[in-house]
Amino acid sequence: MSETINVVPIPRISLAKATRVWAKIGLLSFGGPAGQIAMMHRELVERRRWISESRFLHALNYCMLLPGPEATQLAIYIGWLMHRTVGGLIAGLLFVLPGVIVLLGLSLLYASVGQVPMVVAILFGLKAAVLAVVVEAVLRIARRALKGRFFIGVAIAAFLAIHLFRWPFPLIIAGAAALGIVAWRWRPSWFPVSASAETSAGDDYLIDRAMQRGELTHTERSPWRSLRAAVIGLLLWAAPVIAVVVALGRDSVLAREGLFFSETAVVTFGGAYAVLAFIAQRVVVSYGWLSPAQMLDGLALAETTPGPLIIVVQFVAFMAAFQHQSGMSPWLVGLIGSLLTVWVTFVPCFIWIFVGGPYVEALRGNRTLHAALSAVTAAVVGVVLNLSVWFAEHTVFGSVRTVDVGPMHLDLPQLATLNPAALLLTTSAMIAMLRFRVGMAWTLGVCAGVGAMLRLMHA
Repeated sequence: MSETINVVPIPRISLAKATRVWAKIGLLSFGGPAGQIAMMHRELVERRRWISESRFLHALNYCMLLPGPEATQLAIYIGWLMHRTVGGLIAGLLFVLPGVIVLLGLSLLYASVGQVPMVVAILFGLKAAVLAVVVEAVLRIARRALKGRFFIGVAIAAFLAIHLFRWPFPLIIAGAAALGIVAWRWRPSWFPVSASAETSAGDDYLIDRAMQRGELTHTERSPWRSLRAAVIGLLLWAAPVIAVVVALGRDSVLAREGLFFSETAVVTFGGAYAVLAFIAQRVVVSYGWLSPAQMLDGLALAETTPGPLIIVVQFVAFMAAFQHQSGMSPWLVGLIGSLLTVWVTFVPCFIWIFVGGPYVEALRGNRTLHAALSAVTAAVVGVVLNLSVWFAEHTVFGSVRTVDVGPMHLDLPQLATLNPAALLLTTSAMIAMLRFRVGMAWTLGVCAGVGAMLRLMHA
């Protein structure tokens, strides 16, 4: 008598159910990349057990290596794993759209009443809270990435390279990856067990079980499929920029925005906080589109919205076009610049995932790749630390002077411009978040309220 073997079918995650989950994540993903990644981990790994810890971290390390916002790309990656291209599109769009809608409204409001004293006071309070959020992000990433002296050294080197020597982001990231590979060959004991190593725990997670049974065929490498995704993505990415250049000329503010933020999408590595440092330097110093205060105001507004922090580029583009593009209604040109910038910023995120995802999945057990990605993640800590220093200088001091000492560039805050109220509020926000674990929403709300109260007291 032959024995019958019953194979337990793997429960399927319906597209409708996944869409509801991505909508929830998109609407509640406050707190910048660190908070958003933590929320995805809680919803997808811990609560629903859709994807294992090892596969989640492997995807995160890959997204850290890519240019652009890593949290957005992580959402697209996991959506693609579950439901192919349509799943990635839904996950990415729902992650981005709530923030786009909210920040567009805030940009319109800021352009209308941004210089009203009470609005300025509220933004003053928000900027203090933003600094605390960024510092907390540094510590969160550091706890995950700096698992030994080697990784601490990589983070310090990355900070010095960008803060003192102004090395470009791609060079820092490439150097960190190369250093990780060399260190792995020389001293493998410096590296913890690969996060991407297969474990029996993966049997408890739906995506991992489906992968082990060979059901997710779209994750297999296909040069033709990757080429098709690349061609379609590049055409969609370039089309609106070409249209604006043809219609208004290459020297128009809208065309320059489209070209600049397209460049930003491919040359800025290290996640959203790293991208912001690059954008702030170019927008404020090189192009003069916004003042340092306006840049910080935009970041404060972006921190109050759900979705990726890099959505601040929408505010930057709106205000730049609103203030500098002539010959059209400032409101219309601001809207066009805002939407154009959102398009060229986020379309590449989908391209990177749809083209490279299958190859990254095939290399999940590669220890050399894991070493390179681990070193890159450590370098990101140094890059984000540089951003927190930049925020601190421009939040607490009214003026910062750059002094060149050989190949180094020292930013020296002007003590005469120290704002005691900003220093006190920023310190209080940091203590609230780091010592007493006060949530970001409460910290932002209280700091905004304190800013308004200070204005009323001095009215």
